Amino acid sequence: MSDKYPDFETLSQHEISGVDYRILVRRATTEFAIVAIHGGGIEPGTSELADAVAGSEFSFYAFEGLKRSGNADLHITSTRMNEPMCLGLQGVTGRVFTIHGESTDVDGEGIFLGGLDDETGGRFREALEANSFCVHRHPNPALQGREPHNVCNRGTSGRGVQLELSRAVRREMFASLTRDGRTHPTATFYSFVDAIRNVLELPVSEAVAGSGGCR
Repeated sequence: MSDKYPDFETLSQHEISGVDYRILVRRATTEFAIVAIHGGGIEPGTSELADAVAGSEFSFYAFEGLKRSGNADLHITSTRMNEPMCLGLQGVTGRVFTIHGESTDVDGEGIFLGGLDDETGGRFREALEANSFCVHRHPNPALQGREPHNVCNRGTSGRGVQLELSRAVRREMFASLTRDGRTHPTATFYSFVDAIRNVLELPVSEAVAGSGGCR
């Protein structure tokens, strides 16, 4: 399905800030930013995860849908997201890591790894698999985050990581994916957050031990 709005400028002419959507920004380190451009009701659970991964140590950005219904109207694809505060944060951040919600019917649902930062992506894969998450490359090239203009690759390094979480995995992370349910994260939520934060806090040379099984 194509987006209703081609970019943020057009969206902002038809939707009301603080009523239909909101923007959350927290600047910390210039090394990493954790970003969810489809947060709130657009791809439920993604902004909560990005916020928790960022904590107080890493920069955070979220564009959240606040509508009671129809939040899909607020989806702007990653290569065309041009909200000014998002662009500003990317311009002063070395590497951007984005968290998305995947909802297509794909064999082997789990977490789909993308982006141009293959080194950090590989470390994310090892850490997530060590915590029993299934990690794949998405079969759809358009959802692999390899475009230079994708949000995850717009940091000053020109390369970042995109994580697409299936709806099934996100359901395991909260009491439910409703607005109220997302205020009650589960052990799976914290397992994901800890795995990603452990990678971001380790020197690049350190490896993450693997284990068996996956969600």
